Amino acid sequence: MYPLFRFAKEMVKVRGAPALAPGQAHVSTHLCWPWDLDPWIELNNGRTLTLFDLGRIPMVARSGLVPVLRRQGWGLTVAGNTTRYRRRIRMFDRFTMISQIIGWDDRFLYIEQSMWKGAECCNHMLLRAAITSSAGIVPPARLAEAAGRDPASPPLPDWVLGWIAADATRPWPPEVPAAAKAHLPA
Repeated sequence: MYPLFRFAKEMVKVRGAPALAPGQAHVSTHLCWPWDLDPWIELNNGRTLTLFDLGRIPMVARSGLVPVLRRQGWGLTVAGNTTRYRRRIRMFDRFTMISQIIGWDDRFLYIEQSMWKGAECCNHMLLRAAITSSAGIVPPARLAEAAGRDPASPPLPDWVLGWIAADATRPWPPEVPAAAKAHLPA
């Protein structure tokens, strides 16, 4: 189930927060609840991705982009991600989340997010988001212009460019193994 109450709490908390300038990070603190756990009594990997919403959406709001998206009739959707899980977050652990837009290309915004216990990074995600309209994907430079910002992206780090290049070689749709084809609907 989506953490609606936690999401609402985070959105209320950022109402009076200072606006984020381009390149600034949104920092938030969270708690790992029993319903966030997997059978090994640690933060579930899928729930981690859901909890990243609790940092990413308030970051977008603090960046002043939500009114622009609404005014233009645009949406913002996840178009891919890569996540590293390195340290466990266990029940009732308090963790800090850092969320930041790090740049864009002609199709996607790139957002970096991480979860920390003290000075130790527990997991790290690179996410690409598409700005959508009824006509399809909107170039992120148009969003920047509509928000009154420089349409030129900050330079993307080499590791991000490497992920973009590697992901472009991935086949779509994926090839279905012969043994599995019989299980797909006609």
